[in-house]
Amino acid sequence: MWFYLVISVALFFLIRWFLERQTVENLKEKYVFITGCDSGFGNQLARQLDMQGLRILAGCLTQKGAEELERVTSDRLKTIIMDVTSTESVAMATEWVKEHVGNKGLWGLVNNAGVVHPAAPNEWLTKNDFVKVLDVNLVGLIDVTLHMLPLVKKAKGRVVNVASILGRLAFYGGGYCPSKYGVEAFSDCLRRELRPSGVKIAIIEPGYFRTGMTDVQGNLNKLEQIWTNVAQETKDSYGQTYFDNYYKMFKEALVTQCSTDLYLVTDCMEHALTSKHPRTRYSGGWDAQFFFIPLSYLPTVLSDLVLTWSWPKSVRAV
Repeated sequence: MWFYLVISVALFFLIRWFLERQTVENLKEKYVFITGCDSGFGNQLARQLDMQGLRILAGCLTQKGAEELERVTSDRLKTIIMDVTSTESVAMATEWVKEHVGNKGLWGLVNNAGVVHPAAPNEWLTKNDFVKVLDVNLVGLIDVTLHMLPLVKKAKGRVVNVASILGRLAFYGGGYCPSKYGVEAFSDCLRRELRPSGVKIAIIEPGYFRTGMTDVQGNLNKLEQIWTNVAQETKDSYGQTYFDNYYKMFKEALVTQCSTDLYLVTDCMEHALTSKHPRTRYSGGWDAQFFFIPLSYLPTVLSDLVLTWSWPKSVRAV
């Protein structure tokens, strides 16, 4: 019995390997729109696909980011200043994309724009702290998708949504985890709804990487600022020692756990856009593939134990 099981598993992976190596034809005639291209994964992907000859339409939040991206890429790549939290800005960007793609439609939409701050233990935050993150990471992503979807359907193309391992295993306070869980849910619903139309939906689930969102000093400064604004009663329930230990743990994680190889994620994005048979989910990074995603399948009591064993204890801990 075990022999046949091993053979079946090996055959499955062999067939998948063969199918995933087949690429889409006429890629150099296809348009891809990417949000959040000022830095990080979006910037890397835009440059990567530009080198492959695709026609890239890059949404940047700042003029500086747009000019720098244009400077290091070919004339095929075009940029537009875009704020995903503004429906007016999203609508203008959609019209701009429509003018470029014409009757071909939009082959790829990559919803990459995202923020992480404010982020801290939930009790230290306010409703507005959560809203700031959800507006970009989830509501903005949905708004962009709904505006661009008719163009993607015309091309029978792809929507690639950037979630996170924190959309599969939540252990970080603030709006980031809820927003990424929302991205997973929205993407799953959209995939099932659009299956008859020929549009494919892929979810990217990166682990920890060195991008603007994981800048060490910037994160530590924001954490200190949040702690300063916490109500005194809440501060007393945790204690200064808790904050000091949390600060050290947070700093160590940022310094030691973030990979600098962004290609581990952007290669997943590229495959989702260029393979005839893209995956539904991509785990970007060794930590995602071999630690966080497997951990998410364990019984909750075990995953809780693994994730929190090194966390500091508050002065009023049971």
